[in-house]
Amino acid sequence: MEIVLYPHPALRHKSRLIQRVDRELRSIVGEMFELMYQARGIGLAANQVDLPLQLFVINIAGEQGQGEEAVFINPVVSRPKGTGVAEEGCLSLPGVNGQVSRPAQIHISAYDLLGNEIDSTASGLLARAIQHEVDHVNGVLFIDRVSDSEKKQIEPELEEFVLEFNCRRNAHAIPSDDEILKRLNSIEARYC
Repeated sequence: MEIVLYPHPALRHKSRLIQRVDRELRSIVGEMFELMYQARGIGLAANQVDLPLQLFVINIAGEQGQGEEAVFINPVVSRPKGTGVAEEGCLSLPGVNGQVSRPAQIHISAYDLLGNEIDSTASGLLARAIQHEVDHVNGVLFIDRVSDSEKKQIEPELEEFVLEFNCRRNAHAIPSDDEILKRLNSIEARYC
């Protein structure tokens, strides 16, 4: 398992609701936390590891053994309040950052790995991280939320990612879109 980089098609794939959790999915969640910590992130969505599932992991402390690890399955964000602008980055776009406006407080409904309901209010960095990851499972990237002027500033970096992706695909290191879609569909058939 590895974190896929922009413009990998899995990042734009709208993830499906999870209907079952098994031992393999629990193991995948453990690997996702490991990858997130290795990459020095605070959140990681399933489609960032090429899985089409409504699932993400978060630990805003960003270090294993510190803070609180949380798993969100089938998340729904509602009741936004206030607005805050802050710089965001993404593990699928390493080195690229941008100012993103988001609600300062949200309500999150989801399930954890044991099927327990999560029903809480989040604010600050946790609210921002949750919204960032919910965007991911819906095929939305933070670069879709930056201003037009900021998007122009990061365009050269985004073009570099596209060039690198195309080089890797031409070297057969990345499957075709059809092969990726077929794989995503098989995973959906198992869990959704």
